Amino acid sequence: MATQNLRRVFVWQLPVRFYHWLNALCIVVLCVTGYIIARPPAFQQGTEASFAYWFGINRFLHFAASYIFLFNFLFRIYWGFVGNRYADWKNFIPTNRKFFHEMWEVIKIDILLQKDKEHLAIGHNALAGFIYFFVFLAFAVQCLTGFGLYAAMSDWWLPNLFAWVPGLFGGDFDLRQIHHATMWFFIIFSIIHVYLVFYHDYVEGRGETSSIIGGWKFIEEEAFIQEMEEEKKEQEELKRRLIQEKQKAKA
Repeated sequence: MATQNLRRVFVWQLPVRFYHWLNALCIVVLCVTGYIIARPPAFQQGTEASFAYWFGINRFLHFAASYIFLFNFLFRIYWGFVGNRYADWKNFIPTNRKFFHEMWEVIKIDILLQKDKEHLAIGHNALAGFIYFFVFLAFAVQCLTGFGLYAAMSDWWLPNLFAWVPGLFGGDFDLRQIHHATMWFFIIFSIIHVYLVFYHDYVEGRGETSSIIGGWKFIEEEAFIQEMEEEKKEQEELKRRLIQEKQKAKA
């Protein structure tokens, strides 16, 4: 068997890992409690309702998790501008032809199952990053619709900032439908996400699963050197453009 030299690379910073797991916990709590709010079960019990405040607790958990989800999401947007190159917002939004080319390469490998090809990515590959961009949009929709529904029953200033949302979406009924449908999007996405993580970990053997816990991945030395060289070229190109813009401004 051919041997390969692997480099241990620190990819996911602690804030990214903390965001990931806190976000996962919030989504689980929000989906479970939200489904109960949408279709509350009829419990038969002999105690007084005031001694069995289970639905009120369920709503409280949903609202508390929604606040954590919102601020955690805002923090991730902020970290996309101050974090390392693997957390940068450019990993999620196509900015050049190379991004689209890499997406097509990943599609051929992951979906069309072309076994003779292999795509190496230290952080998110282009297709995963682009999909996460739409997931972030779904996060924004869920925050807007959720707090838009909550605004009518809250006296606090933060939910009241979303009081305009029901009118934008056609009223509370349509708003609730969008909010509920987005919940199922998260459930389906989570299943596919977990599957692909284990799939890549099994096929590639580069520590995909453990990286979101410890932050480290293993990558071939040649691939690491190639990516560092490409990053260096991009930085040199950026410096060249800045110099040209300064010269034009002086002229």
